[in-house]
Amino acid sequence: MYSIDDFAELKLQELEKKSLRRRLASTARRDRGTTERDGKSLISFCCNDYLGLSKHPQVKKDAIDALSNYGVGAGASRLVTGNHPLYESLERGLAEIKSTEAATVFGSGYLSNLGIIPSFMGSNDLCIGDELCHSSLHAGMQSSRAKVQLFRHNDMENCKSILTSLRGSYEKCLLITEGVFSMDGDRAPLLNLCNLADEFDSWLFVDDAHGFGVLGNGAGSAAEAGVGSRVDLQMGTLSKSVGSYGGFLCGSQPVCNLAVNRARTLIYETGLPPASVAASLASLKLIKNDSGLVSRPLKKARYFTNQLSLPEAQSAIVPLILGQPKDTLAASAQLMEEGFLVTPIRPPTVPAGTSRLRFTFCADQPDEDIEMLIQCIRKLGIAG
Repeated sequence: MYSIDDFAELKLQELEKKSLRRRLASTARRDRGTTERDGKSLISFCCNDYLGLSKHPQVKKDAIDALSNYGVGAGASRLVTGNHPLYESLERGLAEIKSTEAATVFGSGYLSNLGIIPSFMGSNDLCIGDELCHSSLHAGMQSSRAKVQLFRHNDMENCKSILTSLRGSYEKCLLITEGVFSMDGDRAPLLNLCNLADEFDSWLFVDDAHGFGVLGNGAGSAAEAGVGSRVDLQMGTLSKSVGSYGGFLCGSQPVCNLAVNRARTLIYETGLPPASVAASLASLKLIKNDSGLVSRPLKKARYFTNQLSLPEAQSAIVPLILGQPKDTLAASAQLMEEGFLVTPIRPPTVPAGTSRLRFTFCADQPDEDIEMLIQCIRKLGIAG
């Protein structure tokens, strides 16, 4: 038996040898996609604030007003004293933009997935998820104690084969996918998944953290695919395009009511700070009323992929797969030397052999910065 410090140090050394160790880097975000790290000004292409709303004057004003009027914290869980009146307006706004009966706000996107899935699925049930689903979805599936089976990424024939083999042995079945996959930037075939859900008497859960605010005129992936009314559980975050913090579930009134009664990550979690709720509410109004704003990230991403002869962007996310962690770290370091912040993504976040640079494009990024990035990538030969 050795000390916990010895154990931790050994594991860190193992990660270091594989180029998989992670370190926190203090980074100050400035306006229009610029950041400061280690005293150096960098142009960031790795932020999920797709619409730049975290810096929007009206969003900041509403957050400041809420902070001044209501204080810093919520005080307790939503079911005790932490359900600030602003929540009602925010949930009404989310339901309106997603065209659902109701919405329920959680403390974060991760907490949403960790709480929602076990609220509807149990040990006699079946969860079938895309193999590239976010870690929080895997955690939610495991927490539900349901039988978990993964299908090959976006492979509807494989998904149908699993349904054919297993569906009849379980009481309820939940199909789980991301609307836009966070590390690949591609979209799920939602129409096909809706059809499979209907054919096999199943429910469909769509995590649209990276589609909400960017696709479907802001309403997200299901709206873009024309299947919003057929998705039983529509999840999203308030920390990406909305620019604030939190997560949410949109669905029918009974579905949202049950989540309030069963989701442990809502019941036992302190409510969001009033300033965060107010900021999200202000952002929703901008998303709803400014179609030009919500269309910008995808346009910028597609310009980038077109100029570098990469597969056309399906979202604001563009991966450049380099393969090995060491090569990806080196490419990220090269870009940083040239003044660009592009985070290297390595296992276990992505499968072994698919380490990558993950570029994200935001509405407030100047076109000239994107042009400079393209020229830098060409100069360094990173894109082949």
